[in-house]
Amino acid sequence: MNTRYIRSSSQRRKNRTRMAVRSAQKPRLSVFRSGRYIYAQIIDDSKHCTIVSASSIEKECDLSSRSNCLAAEWVGKKIAERGLAAGLEKVVFDRGGYKFHGRVKALADSARSIGLNF
Repeated sequence: MNTRYIRSSSQRRKNRTRMAVRSAQKPRLSVFRSGRYIYAQIIDDSKHCTIVSASSIEKECDLSSRSNCLAAEWVGKKIAERGLAAGLEKVVFDRGGYKFHGRVKALADSARSIGLNF
């Protein structure tokens, strides 16, 4: 059996979201979720630079809630506050192949509640 062209479901999800992100000419809010922490950054692809970033590994984040939905909500609030301070109101959400539930959804909902539009 040739496994060269077989892709996992996460790879297919990642490709679908990348196509939507590429077509938009806005900065993207990229999310990376590890087993212990969650990271978010707003990237300007036209200039190839990171504008703002936030993660649950920062010292301001409560140590007891770094790896759960509460930490993801905190990261979402911080990235939205920093993005609005940098003058960004509209971004494209790049979930990076992760399903939109759990920590990823908590981050997105808290960023939207602060005022970031995507």
